[in-house]
Amino acid sequence: MKKILFVLLAASLFACKSNKKEHAELEFGYQEKEINPEAYYSEDVKFTNEKENFTLAGTLTMPSSKGVFPAVVLISGSGAQNRNEEIMGHKPFLVLADHLTRNGIAVLRFDDRGFGESEGYNSDATTENFADDVEAAVNYLLSRNEIDKTKIGLIGHSEGGIIAPMLAAKSKDIAFIVMLAGPGIQGKDLLLLQTALIAKSMGMPDSVIEQSSAVNRDLYEMICTIDDKKELEEKATERAKQYLSEMPANMKGGQTDENIISETIKEINSPWIKYFLRHNPAPVLEQIKCPVLALNGSKDLQVPSQVNLDAIKTALEKGGNGDFTVKELDGLNHLFQECKTGALTEYATVKQTFSPTALNEISTWILDRVK
Repeated sequence: MKKILFVLLAASLFACKSNKKEHAELEFGYQEKEINPEAYYSEDVKFTNEKENFTLAGTLTMPSSKGVFPAVVLISGSGAQNRNEEIMGHKPFLVLADHLTRNGIAVLRFDDRGFGESEGYNSDATTENFADDVEAAVNYLLSRNEIDKTKIGLIGHSEGGIIAPMLAAKSKDIAFIVMLAGPGIQGKDLLLLQTALIAKSMGMPDSVIEQSSAVNRDLYEMICTIDDKKELEEKATERAKQYLSEMPANMKGGQTDENIISETIKEINSPWIKYFLRHNPAPVLEQIKCPVLALNGSKDLQVPSQVNLDAIKTALEKGGNGDFTVKELDGLNHLFQECKTGALTEYATVKQTFSPTALNEISTWILDRVK
């Protein structure tokens, strides 16, 4: 998990990715235990990102029957992830791939660059770089005789829900996309909303949330408008010092002001956070002509459902897309688990990995479009 600087910059909350060692004591969700890999064909594969010249590794699953199959590439959320998008004792992409393959859809899922068996560098990569990796995955599927080249789609979760539209907007090879908790509003607005909701779920006082939101808003605006690194660091440091001078010591997590500022400056210089805060999905969504399915859980605190689904719907309508479905799934969190509150702490305690309702929504919609 990326270090969370809740006081000043909670960018890592968008990913909420778990260090596997932190949850080694947890058993995987019961759905993983029910998977029978002998029910279909599974192959470990490698393919190349030609733009940066490194190899990505993944798993391709296909129905056991003969023929050519529609296919999807699974795209993980932010933070380095393995091909199963493993998080807090769960493997959602393993469950999703199993479900889709059993329903006649080939699935390619892969380790993110610089993680697992994949090569490349992750630390200085942006969402745009990750889109290049997905494009390499699509090109690999196009090379396989078992895949119907006219029926290749993308399923992106969280940040992956930004990447899928980016590729679909520029590539004629993409037949459809599925956005799972994909953002529809600009990154800086999403992180402000997300941080406040998560803080509230943690029991933070409203006054503290308001103060934190104010300083985050200022920092995000600086990141979005100031290109000069030195100027950005100077103004961000000044704003952080002002805020920390007014903050009670017991709210600083045992860290010194110097350490908090140092870590925050490091974070705001991240190429990923700069790109993410500045990126607005709407203009990209307006360009998409292929079918789109956008799903969000009603209890999602990381990509809040209503505001993001409304923005996605508005953008697709503005662009004249003739085939899209935008739907909120009741009672599901950011990982599409059935839950009580949507709090991040529930991810590990909920035994279910992926709601059957969500799985069926995805497979039914795709099969309707690849007949």
